[in-house]
Order: sequence, then C-alpha cells, then structure tokens
Amino acid sequence: MGSEQKPDFLAKMDDYQYGFSDPDTSVYKSERGLNEQVVRNISAMKKEPEWMLQFRLKALAHYQLRPMPTWGPDISGLDFDNIFYYVRPSEASKGNWDEVPDTIKKTFDRLGIPDAERKFLAGVGAQYESEMVYHSIQEQLSKVGVIFLSIEDGLKQYPDLFREYFGTVIPIEDNKFAALNSAVWSGGSFVYVPKGVKVELPLQAYFRLNMANIGQFERSLIIADEGAQVHYVEGCTAPSYTTDSFHSGVIEIIVKKGARVRYTTIQNWSTNVFNLVTQRSKVEEDGTMEWVDCNLGSKLTMKYPSCYLVGKRAHGEILSVAFASTGQHQDAGG
Repeated sequence: MGSEQKPDFLAKMDDYQYGFSDPDTSVYKSERGLNEQVVRNISAMKKEPEWMLQFRLKALAHYQLRPMPTWGPDISGLDFDNIFYYVRPSEASKGNWDEVPDTIKKTFDRLGIPDAERKFLAGVGAQYESEMVYHSIQEQLSKVGVIFLSIEDGLKQYPDLFREYFGTVIPIEDNKFAALNSAVWSGGSFVYVPKGVKVELPLQAYFRLNMANIGQFERSLIIADEGAQVHYVEGCTAPSYTTDSFHSGVIEIIVKKGARVRYTTIQNWSTNVFNLVTQRSKVEEDGTMEWVDCNLGSKLTMKYPSCYLVGKRAHGEILSVAFASTGQHQDAGG
C-alpha cells in the first residue's frame, strides 16, 4: 500500500508560517540558568517595592525545593540550565506604536497586530521576549475607568489594587511552575473593569518569542468588578529553532458578583517550545467565567484552565480544543 497523502488542513498545520526570527537587539540578557542573583536583578531592573522582591525570593526557594512533576508528560528533554530567564528587548513599554523599536515593530506588523487593533479591538498589548513593548486602550474606555496596562505598570500605578489580588488565585505553593513564574515573572497584562462597565470589543495581548533558548514568564491579572464584562484574547508564536525554548505563564482572573469574563487563548508556539502554564479564575456569586482554549503548537503543552466557583450560582465553562501534529504532545486539561 502506498503512503497516504495528508489532508489539506493537516499539511497546513505542518507549514508553520510564524517560524521567522529577527536579529537579537536586546538591551539586557541574564546569564543562562536560574539562581538568586538572576531573580534579584529582575526585581532591581523593574524597580520593584521590597515586598515584591521578597515574594520572588520566597517563590524561588519553593521552586528549588519542590521536585519535578512525574505524573504528566515527560519534560526531561528540557534543559532548565540552558535557558535565559530574562531578556529585555527595549528600555520601556510604549503607548504609541510609532515609538516601538523598528525591529520589533516590523515583527508585529508582519503578524497583523496594528491592523487588528484598528479594526476589531478595544485594546492591544504586545510582549516581545520578557517585556511588554506596547500597550494601548481606546480613550473612551479609559474615561470610564477601565485599566489595561502591562503588569509592571499596574504594580507602579495601582499598587494597592494590585497587591490586593496578586497571587490570591494562584499562590506560590500551587505547583512547581507557578512557583517558578512567581520568582521570575515578567510582562503580561493588568486589567481592571469597574462596576457595571461592559467592554464590548475584546482586549488582546500577543506574546512573541524571538531568541533561541529563552524563557517567557508573563503573568496576567484580570479583575472584573461587580456586574462588569470583558473578553480578553491571548495569542502566541515563536521562531523555529533546533534547540528548545520555554514558556511558563500564569493567568489569575477574579470575577466579582454578577460579572462575566471570557478568556480566549490561541496557542500556536513553534514545535521547539515547552509550554507549561497555570490558568485559574475565582468566580463569585452570580458571576460567569468562560475559558476558550485552543492549542495548536508547541513541542509539549501542559495547561489546565480552571474555575473556582466560590459564590452562589457562580458559573464556569471550559471549552478546550487541542490539535497535535507530528512530534507534539498536547495535555490541555478540561
């Protein structure tokens, strides 16, 4: 019997169109591997308050003591000592697309981000390597109190609100990779929607890896106050390399009384990326949480979106779709 030809849609899955890379123009890169000094350097470069440094160091200690999980897919092929845990692509996040460095801007232009922002979105965030390089929100939403910032700017501009919720849904001790993220987190979105405000168009964040052997550890915190409504969309891609890269994000969502949040992920990493993610929401009385989780890429994915229903009539839905092509392993929970 002759070899069977792949259907068109399978052939297209194998033809990864986002595998291009750019020259490395980073302004700072940590040493390979993880130690206390790497964590201290991240905190110092971000000019964080002392409580956040102590949070990171506590998380690092927990990560180092906790054994690697053996109950899921085999991750022994990932060399944690060969990873760059922090790469700073530019000096600061920008609110004006024209101010983003040209090399980075060309990548996101090629991926269609500015065009999508103009046509379909209420706000856009773009992360490149370890940092958000761009965040923007429609002016009318800012006027009614909607906050959509990089996680770092959220900490700086709204320290009390940030500290009230950060780490409350996914604590350091939750799992080994939540502890790792807590130690080296960088980038991600901070979203707050005030009481009764309904954001009609989606907010979107796009995460891009460029270098080989890099780790990306974004942390997003989304708070929908009573009766609020928001849809957050996340997308991600990376170049194709012969060596592995590592993505380990944490997403915390707080759904207050009567609020509704939809979180949509389209994960399309290249097949050299290990994708180990923790995503969780806490849903209060009469609140609704919807996870729409689509996994197409990566070498290996371990991701288990979940809802903690903590109030009467709280409601959670999880739609998880995974497609594994040659050599891929998708463990997407559900």
